[in-house]
Amino acid sequence: MATTTTTEANVNGEVLPVVDKLGELSVSEEEVTSEPSAPGTPETSVSSQPQSSFVPFEPHPGYPKSRISIVNRFIDQPRELRVAVIGGGLSGILAGVLLPAKVPNIKLTIYEKNRDFGGTWLENVYPGVRCDIPSHVYQSTFEPKLDWSDQFAGGAEIRDYWQSVAKKHNVYQYARFHSKVEGLNWNDSESLWEVTIKNLQTGETITEKADSVITAIGRFNAWKLPDYPGIADYKGVLRHASHWDPSFDPTGKAVAVIGNGASGIQLVANLQPSVARLDHYVRNPTWIAASWAGDVRQAGPQPYSDEQIALFKSDPDAYLKFRKEMEDKYWRRFNAFFRGSKDSTELRERFTHIMHERLAKKPELIEHIVPDFSPNCRRLTPGPGYLEAISEPNVEYIRTRIRRFTETGIETEDGKERKVDAIFCATGANVSQVIPFPVVAKGKNLQDAWNPELKGKSNEHHGFPYTYLGVATPGFPNLFFLQGPHGTGPSGTVPHSAETQLTLLAKILRKVGREGIKSIVPSRKAADDFVEYSDAFFSSTVMTDNCSSWYNGGRPGARIHGIWPGSAGHLTVVRQYPRWEDWEYEYLGETGNRFQWYLGNGWTSREADPQSDMTPYLRRPGEKVELRDVHESWWNLP
Repeated sequence: MATTTTTEANVNGEVLPVVDKLGELSVSEEEVTSEPSAPGTPETSVSSQPQSSFVPFEPHPGYPKSRISIVNRFIDQPRELRVAVIGGGLSGILAGVLLPAKVPNIKLTIYEKNRDFGGTWLENVYPGVRCDIPSHVYQSTFEPKLDWSDQFAGGAEIRDYWQSVAKKHNVYQYARFHSKVEGLNWNDSESLWEVTIKNLQTGETITEKADSVITAIGRFNAWKLPDYPGIADYKGVLRHASHWDPSFDPTGKAVAVIGNGASGIQLVANLQPSVARLDHYVRNPTWIAASWAGDVRQAGPQPYSDEQIALFKSDPDAYLKFRKEMEDKYWRRFNAFFRGSKDSTELRERFTHIMHERLAKKPELIEHIVPDFSPNCRRLTPGPGYLEAISEPNVEYIRTRIRRFTETGIETEDGKERKVDAIFCATGANVSQVIPFPVVAKGKNLQDAWNPELKGKSNEHHGFPYTYLGVATPGFPNLFFLQGPHGTGPSGTVPHSAETQLTLLAKILRKVGREGIKSIVPSRKAADDFVEYSDAFFSSTVMTDNCSSWYNGGRPGARIHGIWPGSAGHLTVVRQYPRWEDWEYEYLGETGNRFQWYLGNGWTSREADPQSDMTPYLRRPGEKVELRDVHESWWNLP
């Protein structure tokens, strides 16, 4: 039989010569070297599908000649994608669960600087650390834990839960622990990222390559001590709340707590009963909420009874009803974010009344604690026991600014020095959301572009996290953000938001892997339009009141970038339907033809497999069919 030369793509999409027989319309059973796919089995890797190459038709010598050659691959054989996820907290764990299930032929690596998964719940071990969102809400949508011990779980139980999710779904196989990413450099000639990683155990630094990078480093991960003069001279115990020493015994000691964010509030409430004296340094007033969405937090444990846990385990319908009613409330509080709304006004009145009641022992604190900005300008903190703690005689609430640290304590601007045995800085983390390591592409460093101190230096120095939908940013191809800028809605739940964002990222990665895209980046116009919309939206919300929060990067009056410009439901819809027209693409191969690699040889691998199910869309007579789902599945195709 006659032969001809055509082309075949290797894993990088390069066009290579290959000789094949003409006239074959199918692949023989001998040529199919892998097991046939079961009906509905998702694509997992090229190696799991028929690998035979063939040209089924002989080209007509008189037909107009194309400038391109056929790439001899099946359209449903995506190329291997090396994807690096930076961070092993809640979002990184969910990435390890969902991306391998949703992105065929992914080669995933999760870089985590710590010894294990868990993120903030692994690192934070200070007294009283717990979540201020109910346990049954702060969990994955697909892995419910029925036996939470407390209505508001402590940090260790939350850590154990997320590690159990990672173990159940074998996420540990992708993990590289003790691996701190120190830089990303885009190699334009190869269209990939060079990832610089430092092994924190050995000190060795290596560089590895990735087709795409997803940052999942968290909002509050990069903690830092404040830069007060003389801080290095202090001789007592000095710790950041996120770097707590479990061996420290506060009993009978004089301590100082700097800051009144979530961790500072929890620290004060839990240290006050055991210390001799507690100096609480506060720069700004804050609202102390009664609860989140009506779920009242109390000082101390709020355990579930054995009877409740037994019911959850024995009656799935009862548990589902319980969880739906609880979680539903977190989707219903959006109107309180709008300036002048009835909900916002009532919230202010209610919180003011509650704070007056709880500060009855020290009513003089009211004028120093109740803010002039609206509730929800910064994230609400229930703070059970906090107001009661600062009302006790062994606590001094200090609004005078800190001048310097001394060898034995802290001196304020009025010249008064207060000596303490230990100082705990609950001063938060880098809330600007500037990436904590260099990210360089096409001669630009993303750190500089987002750095508020460099704002206006050029058109490329935005001074805030400039993104497209909080997912990616112009000029930095194949770089994606997970639960970063604009990562969650003001309502809804964090786990649900992380899952929907990962689902969007999976859609992007599937497109890249199946269509021969070597680089994808949002257009400048799309990002500009999103920023313009965000500015218009946030201007009518209380988040633009005069307060410092992680919504505005700790800079009152700065652009809001820490939260989504819309409700959580609004964000979910946006992520459901990618706007492919907002992206710019470069394709594999030298011709620039967007269809050459993608459409391949015109066949699917199932058609080449005589054992495959070509009619997975057919169902048993009488089987209920959800018409909205008909032919919508991406993984179940002929």
